[in-house]
Amino acid sequence: MAASPSPVELDEPDTDTIVDIDKPWIVIVWNAPINLMQYVTFVFQKLFGFSKEKAHKLMMDVHLKGKAVVSSGPRDKAELDVFRLHEHGLWATMQQDS
Repeated sequence: MAASPSPVELDEPDTDTIVDIDKPWIVIVWNAPINLMQYVTFVFQKLFGFSKEKAHKLMMDVHLKGKAVVSSGPRDKAELDVFRLHEHGLWATMQQDS
């Protein structure tokens, strides 16, 4: 005789976290005293195709303001951008744009 399956408890979804799929995600690079400014500028050019001028401006925002938004878009793109920045030794996070 086969045993009947036991009841399964399911967790209720966390309603405190609301994700609006229409809002883009932004990638923020944070200041860290580890990387040279020239290197950060180079990484921005390499990963995002920015001109030297735009990459330099974003690097200066990171250096002087403590952070800069370097990309935005769908969540999967933001996750990839954060991963690639981490691979290059930069401190980056992502959040939904407000």
